[in-house]
Amino acid sequence: MTDTPLVAMTAGGPHAWIMINALRDRFGDFPIILEQGESQKAFWDRRRRLLGGMKVASMKAARIPIRLNKGGSRAVLHEMIETEQLNPHPPIGVAPIEVETVNDDTTRSLLRSLSPKVVFVVSTRMIGAKTLGCVGAPFINYHSGINPAYRGMYGGYFALAKGDRENFGSTVHLVDPGVDTGDILYQARLEPSRRDSFHTYVWRLAAGSREIVIQAVEDALNGDLKPYRVDLPSKQYFSPTFGGYLWTGLTRGVW
Repeated sequence: MTDTPLVAMTAGGPHAWIMINALRDRFGDFPIILEQGESQKAFWDRRRRLLGGMKVASMKAARIPIRLNKGGSRAVLHEMIETEQLNPHPPIGVAPIEVETVNDDTTRSLLRSLSPKVVFVVSTRMIGAKTLGCVGAPFINYHSGINPAYRGMYGGYFALAKGDRENFGSTVHLVDPGVDTGDILYQARLEPSRRDSFHTYVWRLAAGSREIVIQAVEDALNGDLKPYRVDLPSKQYFSPTFGGYLWTGLTRGVW
């Protein structure tokens, strides 16, 4: 069996393709495992069991003002794509290997057959211990937030919403069965634009984090990973609530 240097696992999305395309520019072609996105019903049902019906209803209601604020982001995204030379689309001429979920036997069998030296993970559901242990390679995740303070979703937005501008940034870390709890490899603190919003923060973070993703993968391929821990309070975030989103926008100008 011939080892595959690098394999990527993702459910897709612009910032995921930005990172995967940056890795392809540096390392050439590699297999991409594309999992099916979780249905909205399954997603919200899981959130409801975890957080309760009232909070989830407020999170769903917040999508209305967030969506209404989307129009102003188009010019910012277009400018960012041009100036930062971002490629937010699936690679042309490459057929990802589609799987139902990163946690099924099909994916584990595929990983064993590829025998990668490193697995890069971006925008998948949580990966269970069974999949993480099916090959000897490190699983390396790109997260749009500073861990452990902004684990979960929308880390850049929540850092700004809390007035914690110095922790607007991203993390590349080893994957363990927790939610963004693995040891850290690299972090990048970045500066948002005054024109940024909920719709552009993740793009801003991706644009400024490609180098640390490339470096982490290069370290893994060279057998030179140096994981470490960060002394920050640990908290997991989900989605903004209706009241929280409006209050933060009106009081801090963070939309």
